[in-house]
Amino acid sequence: MSALPVQLAPPVLHHVDLRGVHTLTLNRPKAFNALSEDVLAALQAALDAVALNASARVVVIAAQGKVFCAGHNLKDMHAQPELAYYQKLFAQCTKMMLSIQALPVPVIARVQGLATAAGCQLVAQCDLAVVASMARFGVNGIDVGLFCATPSVPLVRNLPAKQAMEMLLTGGFIGAEDARLGGLVNRVVALEALDDEVEALVLAILAKPREAISMGKALFYKQRETGIEAAYQLAGQTMACNMMHPVAQVGVQAFIDKRKPQWPV
Repeated sequence: MSALPVQLAPPVLHHVDLRGVHTLTLNRPKAFNALSEDVLAALQAALDAVALNASARVVVIAAQGKVFCAGHNLKDMHAQPELAYYQKLFAQCTKMMLSIQALPVPVIARVQGLATAAGCQLVAQCDLAVVASMARFGVNGIDVGLFCATPSVPLVRNLPAKQAMEMLLTGGFIGAEDARLGGLVNRVVALEALDDEVEALVLAILAKPREAISMGKALFYKQRETGIEAAYQLAGQTMACNMMHPVAQVGVQAFIDKRKPQWPV
């Protein structure tokens, strides 16, 4: 008798309580919750479902394991060195990120650990962020020869330009308190207090009328932005072309091999 196929756990867990609070939990801890195609698709499906749910009030994006999100899966990207594939991947990610902004309810990032590259982008794209004190944030694609173009779009809309540029150019990380002072996150607490702090923020939102919050959120971004879609298109194209460049291929291979890259002359 043949063995039954292994049933993988869902890439994203979607829980909703009676108050209309939707919790979307990244569920690939062994892969550091990387934003692979299946994770992006699951997030997109969950966000689309929330958008159609008139009783939804708040979304919390959380993660299993010690890492919140390590960005895109570089092994998958390196295995398919095709411009069309990279364009499709970054377009998929961009659609998901923009869906967060388009939701009529607030989205809170619950960050328990490291958030890098597109993981940092995810935190920046959320309306609010509550983080554990040991959390760290970076857009370190430059370490493997890939400038974090798409993460730069929400990052520079959260942090001061020079601080964002330093992170993008050097691959350096900032801690939770510096992220709060710079405007990337709202609240920093001890890990054991993270859920209580998220709940406090949720309760404050639930105490306000849904319609006003919906209109206010839409207005907030509309008056601030006039061309974020165009910015994302340009950034996605830049990243896709960058991944085709030899330095990125060399850098990603070195990352996979766990060694320092030897940049082509």
